[in-house]
Amino acid sequence: MDGGMNDPLGPLCSIGELARRTGLTVKAIRFYSDRGIVPPTGRSPAGYRLYGADALARLDLVRTLRDLGVGLPDIRKVVAGELSLCEVAAAHADALAVQIRTLRLRHAVLTAVARRDSSPEEMDLMHRLARLSEDERRRLIDDFLDSVFAGSAGSAASAGSGAFVGIRRSFTPELPDNPEPEQIAAWVELAELSQDGEFRAVVRRLVAHLEAEQEGARGGGPRPGLVPTVRELVGPVLAAGIEPGDGAAAPVVEALLAHDVHVLTRLEAVNDPRRERYTELLAVINGWPAPESVAPVLDWAVEALRVREPVGGPGCP
Repeated sequence: MDGGMNDPLGPLCSIGELARRTGLTVKAIRFYSDRGIVPPTGRSPAGYRLYGADALARLDLVRTLRDLGVGLPDIRKVVAGELSLCEVAAAHADALAVQIRTLRLRHAVLTAVARRDSSPEEMDLMHRLARLSEDERRRLIDDFLDSVFAGSAGSAASAGSGAFVGIRRSFTPELPDNPEPEQIAAWVELAELSQDGEFRAVVRRLVAHLEAEQEGARGGGPRPGLVPTVRELVGPVLAAGIEPGDGAAAPVVEALLAHDVHVLTRLEAVNDPRRERYTELLAVINGWPAPESVAPVLDWAVEALRVREPVGGPGCP
């Protein structure tokens, strides 16, 4: 036999020696050799395949690419110089990104199903919502926002400058390109919530109240929003343990009515738990800080107004 076969450091080695040095099986090397990925450099007098030093480098590359999930056609092109490693790596990184996103979507849907004890119909809906493309997600949310802002300065038809453009934007979820599982789960829940007809009606009333408040404030300078006003007025009395029906609550009720004679109607809409849940989900999806719950002060204010206002009083539209 050729001296190179017997010496592992020689210029040529047998397929058995190559298997020993690479840790691959003879069968695997023969498979790659038959497909032209690691061709033999020559043959021994007995007809056995002989491989040069470049076969070691090729097999190391092949093993690495196979471990990364690269298919044989692309590997053949790389070793033949038809494709660069950079091109192959970029293509497979993109493919893996799609697979990762798909797995995250599946994980989020299954987690939501497990937590909510969902029916098969709900699971199917969540799965379909999670798989929407970016354009489809935007159309779904735009439909919701167009519905609740219809006719206002924040509607798509009349979008422009002004406070309502910012308000509309603050209602818009922006799922990132590589969302975390909790962001995907929040998106699914928010998408479901946006299709709730009753919730749309609640938000539509809120928008109408906001627009009326903006109209009333024109010419008179900026006016504090309702929720900040309620927080400022009710926070101290709530912390002091004053009950909504106590006499000590009367000044707060009067101050709330002075802010807006229809304050009870507005607060009942603002205090809908679905509105607060929407803001919580928005914060998760958009990566915003978790909003502070205003439910305690709103609950107190609503109850105090109901106690203090007579039926047909100023709080009724």
